[in-house]
Amino acid sequence: MVNKVLKSFNSIGKAGLGGYIVGSALFGIAIIVLMIYGISTWADQLIEIKQTTIDSLVNIAIGAATGIAGWFMLPAFSALFVGIFVENIIHRVEQAEYPNEMREKAPGFWPDFIHDIRFTIKALVLNILVLPLYAFGIGFLVSIILNSYLIGREFFEAAAGYHLGKDRARDLIGSYKMEVYGGGFILTLLTLIPLVNFFIPLISVVYMVHTYHRLK
Repeated sequence: MVNKVLKSFNSIGKAGLGGYIVGSALFGIAIIVLMIYGISTWADQLIEIKQTTIDSLVNIAIGAATGIAGWFMLPAFSALFVGIFVENIIHRVEQAEYPNEMREKAPGFWPDFIHDIRFTIKALVLNILVLPLYAFGIGFLVSIILNSYLIGREFFEAAAGYHLGKDRARDLIGSYKMEVYGGGFILTLLTLIPLVNFFIPLISVVYMVHTYHRLK
């Protein structure tokens, strides 16, 4: 699995996906900034404290907490950006790595709009629900397990579904759970590395393209 991660980084360069890395990072940062501003503004209007110093400290604390939460949820936001271009990303990786196994049909633009929106919302809601568990010392473990499942399933389904369709891709997941969810675990651990988590969805797509071609 580690070799596939290294191969995925190499494939990003070979396929010329640098622009998607920048776009994914900027999209994620923009979402986090909007979250911090929006929630801080809402909290400022909701919570009225007469003492200016205390009011400022409360706003800073809320903004910091929102930023930290947004940092951990960054892959879910970035996945939405990657979803827009997922077929083009797969096409370019296969063009560089698997030229004889490419799909005949041309890649489409944002092929699973509704699915991607639902996945982003589901990932965000589930990760928010996990946050209180950190107070009991099990939040980190639960978060790793949850995101290993979400990342593994979502991105393998995208890579395999590009060729087989979503239904057959789900069937394939049932036959190769260790490879899919094990890959999701490795990719989830990568989200803990600063800066790398900005483009984890892109790495995940490339990683699962290699996984699909090895398993099929």
